[in-house]
Amino acid sequence: MNTSVWLGFAPRRLTVALLAAGVSMSAWAEDPVKVGIALDISGPFAASGAEARDGFDLAIEKLGSTLGGKPAEFIKTDYAGSPEQATQLVNRYLQREKIDLFTGPIPSNAALAVAPALFRAKVPFLSSNPGPSQFAGERCSPYFFGQYQNDTYDEAGGKLANEKGYSNVVIIAPNYPAGKDHLNGFKRLYEGEIRDEIYTKVGQIDYAAEIAQIRSQKPDAVFFFLPGAMGINFVKQYVAGGLQDIPMIAPGFSADQDIIPAVGDAMLGVQNTAHWAHDLPLPANTEFVAAFREKYDGRYPSVYAAMAYDTIMAMDAAVRDAGGAQDKDALVKALETPSYASVRGDFTYGKNHYPIQNYYVRVVEKDSDGNLTNKLVGTVLEQHQDAYVAECKM
Repeated sequence: MNTSVWLGFAPRRLTVALLAAGVSMSAWAEDPVKVGIALDISGPFAASGAEARDGFDLAIEKLGSTLGGKPAEFIKTDYAGSPEQATQLVNRYLQREKIDLFTGPIPSNAALAVAPALFRAKVPFLSSNPGPSQFAGERCSPYFFGQYQNDTYDEAGGKLANEKGYSNVVIIAPNYPAGKDHLNGFKRLYEGEIRDEIYTKVGQIDYAAEIAQIRSQKPDAVFFFLPGAMGINFVKQYVAGGLQDIPMIAPGFSADQDIIPAVGDAMLGVQNTAHWAHDLPLPANTEFVAAFREKYDGRYPSVYAAMAYDTIMAMDAAVRDAGGAQDKDALVKALETPSYASVRGDFTYGKNHYPIQNYYVRVVEKDSDGNLTNKLVGTVLEQHQDAYVAECKM
């Protein structure tokens, strides 16, 4: 359903808000910039999708439902994590809504499903999460912009495992495109022995067989990519199964605020890697985290929320710099040279439109108020670029 058209401003309040923001009424008479947002607020990625939704909403509220000083319409629809439904949704966005920009899906299989229609229509797809390897290499497109490339979080995890001295590991992920990318990324930089490589069903909640398999291998550590409810159930069962003495490493998606509170103390000590941390000491990030916690009852944002927020801010800067959204070539050029203060800090795009950026180590601890959350430990990869960029012929 459409959950965000003009975002609830009554006419009089809208006029006051526009004047206060320095937006003329003649500017508001322009056709709005239309943004299609595919939400995952039900289905297997609902916990992550809810985080992304909250990040989108915070940014939209901050900008007063404008992009680049121009009126904007944000059309948000839950597609329940189904690539088939996502494809139908995007076709509707393109044909009926005539969107100018698109974002939203959490999983890579949905991103892969919807992208061809967007690319044909020359509608920029700013990923608010998935970074499939396919779009980093031979299938790169001028109309796709990633937040990270899937493998890179796990390349950081592999380097961390080396630094920790883990000589052998078991690795586990769901059997779908992102799961394969994530485990391939870990293997790319990890120098030790892979004792076992386990693929599970997407949406799986019972990991008894996999935990028994891990126990039999007696690894130095376990690397797991299991986002959302999958990660919640895995970590609970891992600790309940007596494996708490085997250290866990994860990409941040498996050890973030959509998972930590639901698991509880079993998450303590889990090491994870990410391109962002809520305690990264940057003015834009400090402002974002404070605003998020104020709006959402003191809750720390997750990486999903941070990326969603950054996505809207990137759109805002690009529409401003391009003078609107009608000239797609100008819009793409503006997106290629981001001019906003990202919550992750400075970054640039490679020629495949995937960021060259830092990756950090975080560990789950308790803050001064006793809340479980990630604490920034340090940088594991500096200005790191994905492994597929040479295959991109743009």
